[in-house]
Amino acid sequence: MAATNRDLEHALTRGDFREDLYYRLNVVEIRIPPLRDRKEEILVLAARFLAKFNEQYRKNKQLSAETTARLLEYSWRGNVRELENMMRRIVVLEDGEQVVETLVARRQHIGPAVPHSTSLSAESLRDIARQGAQAAERKALAEVLERVQWNRAEAARILKVSYKTLLNKISECQLRPPPSPHL
Repeated sequence: MAATNRDLEHALTRGDFREDLYYRLNVVEIRIPPLRDRKEEILVLAARFLAKFNEQYRKNKQLSAETTARLLEYSWRGNVRELENMMRRIVVLEDGEQVVETLVARRQHIGPAVPHSTSLSAESLRDIARQGAQAAERKALAEVLERVQWNRAEAARILKVSYKTLLNKISECQLRPPPSPHL
């Protein structure tokens, strides 16, 4: 199974895609319109992802009417995967719904919502996205560790990662346990 958001037939005629690979992949083609063209599915998918992550992280987060309205008006350039990630943020982050509100508002109104910089930034969108993901991961990791009072085995279980992966993430994020009150 393979998926793409590109028009492979058009890429083929331009010479941007190998013809032999196209015919190897194109056995059965299923075209699925982008999520922004399937508004009726947004709330159904959001509810499904919210239930999944509430169960996974043992939370009981609900969507406010404002957030629900934002989800319906958003353009979903990242399609279902972007919606899934937003629902995970809402559940994992303590102020997840507010973070999503801000994120959606910023992405909808790229012009005025982004502060004007006096110098041009050399950062690529990929770098910016990576930094945002790292910051969100760091915050989520810190919240889980605090919730389990730095019981790393319990945190690894909750986050569904190996103990070694958790230790690596703690090190990457430069997190430190609070000082022991016994010292």
